[in-house]
Amino acid sequence: MAGVIARRARKQRVFRWTVLIVLGVFFLLPFVAMVEFSTRDAQTWPLLVNWPELSERYPALADGIVASLLQAALTAVLMLVLLVPTAVWVRLRLPRLRRLVEFICLLPLTIPAIVLVVGLAPVYAWVTYFLGGSSLTLVFAYVVLVLPYAYRAIDAGLSAIDVRTLAEAARSLGAGWGTVMWRVVLPNIRTAVLSAAFLTVALVLGEFTIASLLNRTNLQVAINFLGKSSATMSVAVSLTALLLAFVLLLLLSLLGGRRRSASAVAPATPASVSKESAA
Repeated sequence: MAGVIARRARKQRVFRWTVLIVLGVFFLLPFVAMVEFSTRDAQTWPLLVNWPELSERYPALADGIVASLLQAALTAVLMLVLLVPTAVWVRLRLPRLRRLVEFICLLPLTIPAIVLVVGLAPVYAWVTYFLGGSSLTLVFAYVVLVLPYAYRAIDAGLSAIDVRTLAEAARSLGAGWGTVMWRVVLPNIRTAVLSAAFLTVALVLGEFTIASLLNRTNLQVAINFLGKSSATMSVAVSLTALLLAFVLLLLLSLLGGRRRSASAVAPATPASVSKESAA
């Protein structure tokens, strides 16, 4: 019996390592090809590191990078400000509308980006009239675009805790709704919020269709224009953007792990919040 168990465990290990190696080659091979292609021009990577010279030679790329970073930050903030209180309020006060809110949030996932652009074009005609043609106005479209992914992340975080009990306990101890949201709910769904923020940043940094068809500037549009003049530089910038997204994921994962450890040591409870508010 022990021999059968040992052989089964050995086969499972071999199968796991085989799957990991195949998936590793599948994902790493495009990166290796990008590195090989981008290094065919010896000046590509030194120029990419030299930001002043790069921004002077390719001003559209510099504008696209700055625009995408601002768009990602503003979209993440606006998405969290709109979605987190709404999701918590629906769970506490309007549980019957939860399915409807979920359907509305997931609806952009079923609509192709090109169809979204057709619907958003008349809206953005008025947005341009009132707010101008800045690329930051894409934030409104990106909030709609990231709703399915952000909602799923935040909803999973709220499902892991008893929001109603925490809120009622904090309210019975004298905490206001702002305190309940900021000091009780958010510390318990911090990992979900970080996940939603990362998904938002990753999607905004990689979005091309809406920005291109609405004649706005972002990183992917700049890379597309750059590819017409320098293919190696275009691939190098794309690889850098992918590595940046990976680093952001790693940092958010580490931050989420540290936050969970801190919460395990000193969890945010309604009683502690009430005592601190009274003090």
